[in-house]
Amino acid sequence: MSPWQLYDLLLDRLDDSAHVAEIVIGLTWTLCRSVGDRGPGYGLAMSPGTPTRTLPWPGTLSGRSVKGLADWLRGWDPYEATVAMAAVSSVLNRGSDLAGSAIPLFPSGSANLAVFQHFAPRLAGQRVCVVGRYPGLDALDLGWDLTVLERQPGRGDLPDPAAEYLLPRADWVFLTATSIPNKTFPRLAELSRDAPLVLMGPTVPWVPELADFGVDYLAGVWVEDGERLRATIAEGGGTRIFETGVRYAVADLHLGELERLRQAIAATAASRERLKTEMETWNARDGGGRFPGSDRLERLDRTLSDLDTRFKRACDARDSAP
Repeated sequence: MSPWQLYDLLLDRLDDSAHVAEIVIGLTWTLCRSVGDRGPGYGLAMSPGTPTRTLPWPGTLSGRSVKGLADWLRGWDPYEATVAMAAVSSVLNRGSDLAGSAIPLFPSGSANLAVFQHFAPRLAGQRVCVVGRYPGLDALDLGWDLTVLERQPGRGDLPDPAAEYLLPRADWVFLTATSIPNKTFPRLAELSRDAPLVLMGPTVPWVPELADFGVDYLAGVWVEDGERLRATIAEGGGTRIFETGVRYAVADLHLGELERLRQAIAATAASRERLKTEMETWNARDGGGRFPGSDRLERLDRTLSDLDTRFKRACDARDSAP
């Protein structure tokens, strides 16, 4: 498989009508807001770690065709590739059925680490390699044998070359989707072919064909509040985007849409029941007032209703198929 095949796929699937409404390059995240015949969309990519004051194109991107700008994804300039990744995702993730059938994550702890908590029952005693540093990960004790690989390694991290030695021996691999714009994805996915591979992070494009490249699970985000997300990014937000604008969701790429929706409904209903139990306990103990998890409960109700609607629509489509 050519290492460019994924990039060709992403660009070929773009909507010709979409154009850039706005690009925001924050300290941690780059955001693209696009508009087109299918409505507005938001896309994210992690901003490059090296700041610069000499970009040649600021002030010229708004109004440009997303498809034209997306060609930067094939290039080697980190800022151009990042902007292109955000632009591509703003189109591909808009109204994605795959994202809509994914299991939404409603963690009780750090939302930034929700994906690892979701997979925790399967990670105990396993050799787990995480490609990309996630804040707070060291404090997460899941009974695993954890190794973190990072392009800019911090204390306890291993550098890029360690991937050649460790990924083929891993039991699980969690790979940051930043590997797509920085062009390391094809090789890292190849090295991880003997382990379940989770492609994760706000940079994830919700594209089911990623299964053809060895990805087993997508752990990307839903944009719940685009305006708050934009404000958080523009004001330097990092993990805070999970508190204001996005929420993680997980899709098993080996399942069909109906089965993914069944699992998403079951997981969401279970989260709702746990939160209702917490509310009953809180009310019995404190005797009144607004339950601190009331907003989460309302989001769970809305999500469950949306998933039920999607499930019924998918069933109708199946039954009406020739």
